[in-house]
Amino acid sequence: MVELLSPCGNFISLRAALENGADSVYIGLADNNMRKNVSNFSLKDVEKAVNIAKEYSSKLYLCTNVIMKDKDIKKLEFDLELIKEYEVDALIVSDIGLVELACDVGIDPHMSVQENISNSYSLKTLKKIGATRAILSRELNIWEIDEIAKKSPIETEIFIHGAMCMAISGRCFLSYGLYGKSANCGECLQPCRKEWQLSMAQDEGSDFFYERDSDASFILETFKDEDIDKNIHLAEDRYLVEDNLFNINRTNNVHKTNFISPNDMSLIEFIPQLMATGVDAFKIEGRARGPDYVATTTRVYREAIDAIESELFIFKESWIEDLKKVFNRGFDTGFYFERPYEISTKIQAKYTKKDIAKVVNYYSKIKVAELQLWDDLAIDDEIMIQGKTTGSITQKVESMEIDGEFVEFAEKNQNVAVAIDEKVRVNDFVYKLIKRDNV
Repeated sequence: MVELLSPCGNFISLRAALENGADSVYIGLADNNMRKNVSNFSLKDVEKAVNIAKEYSSKLYLCTNVIMKDKDIKKLEFDLELIKEYEVDALIVSDIGLVELACDVGIDPHMSVQENISNSYSLKTLKKIGATRAILSRELNIWEIDEIAKKSPIETEIFIHGAMCMAISGRCFLSYGLYGKSANCGECLQPCRKEWQLSMAQDEGSDFFYERDSDASFILETFKDEDIDKNIHLAEDRYLVEDNLFNINRTNNVHKTNFISPNDMSLIEFIPQLMATGVDAFKIEGRARGPDYVATTTRVYREAIDAIESELFIFKESWIEDLKKVFNRGFDTGFYFERPYEISTKIQAKYTKKDIAKVVNYYSKIKVAELQLWDDLAIDDEIMIQGKTTGSITQKVESMEIDGEFVEFAEKNQNVAVAIDEKVRVNDFVYKLIKRDNV
C-alpha cells in the first residue's frame, strides 16, 4: 500500500490534509527548512502537530533540509532530543551529517530530494549510514524509478504533484545571485517565476547574443520584421524554441516569456503506472500553498489511490477539473516521460478566493452556520471555510435565512444562517470563490 504524503504550512493546512485522507504529513521547522519565507512550525508547535496527526493515525515528518554550517547543526542537535520526545516519525534531511545525529537519538532520517538520489548504489550507501527512506531525484523518468525502487534496500518516495524547479533537484543559485537570498538555505524569492526577456542581436560570426540590462531582465529582440513570425533556431540547431511552447508575448519586436518557470507537476492520470513501480510513498509539494490546495490535492489523490487498491480504478475527468480549481501554473508530467513539455505563464487556478465573512456560531443538530458578512453572499455562490480545527471545506450555498426568513441574497454587514454540511467552528474564515475570466 503506497503512502500518501501531504504538505502543511500551518495548522489549518494540517487539518485539511488529515481530514482528506493523508497517510502522513510533512511540516517545516522554522529556520531549518526550504520554505523559510512562509509560515512554519516552531519547536513548541511540533508537539501539538504530532498529537493532531495521531488523532488520524497518520505520521508526521519534520523538514530540516537546508544546507547547514556547523553553527546550524549544533543548534539543531540541541533540539533533537526534544523532537524525539515529541515522537516525530522522521526527520527529512539534506545534510549527510544529520543522518548519524538523527539515528543517535532514535529518529528515522529521510534523505531529501535536494541530494539528487539518482541510482540504487546511492541507496545502498544511505542504508549503511542509517537512512530509512530517500526522496528520489525529480530528474528520473518512470522506467528508471521502477528499476531503482525494485532494487532499493530502503524506502523510496517520489513527488507526484506541485511546483517544479528550474534547477537540478532544487539546487539553484539564481535567487542568491540576484537578491542575496539563497534557495539552498530556504530563502528562494523565485525570480524564475517572473516574466523574463532575452536580447538577440546580430554579431560577427554569431546569430545572437545575450544582453543583461539594468533591471536584471533579459530581452529577446529581432532585427527584421519578417523574422518575428518565424521559429528561432539557437546555435547549431541544438534547440528549437517555438511560439506555442514558450507562450511568447510580442511588443515592438520584443519577445517576453516565462522561459525558466516550469509548469506544475500533475500525475493524477498516471497513478496506476506509478504504483506499479513499487515506490513506497507519493509526495504532494506545496507547504507554501493554501489549505484549499492541500485539501483538494490530498482528496483527489486519495480517491485515485483507494480506487486502484480496491481494483475499481476508473479515471475521472473531474479529478483534473478539481485540481485546476486551486492554485496551479498549468500542468505537466515533469521528467517522468523523458522531459517537461510545457513552460508556465501566470497562475492558472480557475478560482480566486475573496474574504467575505467569519463564522460566529454553528448549530450541529440542524447543520447551520451563522456568518457575519462583510461582503455580499447569494444562493448558488461557492464558499470555502477554513480554520485550524476545520481544515478547509468547500460547498455551494443552497439555503440561507435571515431572522427566520429564507433569502436568496444577503448584503454585507448582515448576519446570515447558511446550511453547511460539515461542522465548522467559531472564527473560521469564510471565502467566496470567484471564477477567473482568463483561464
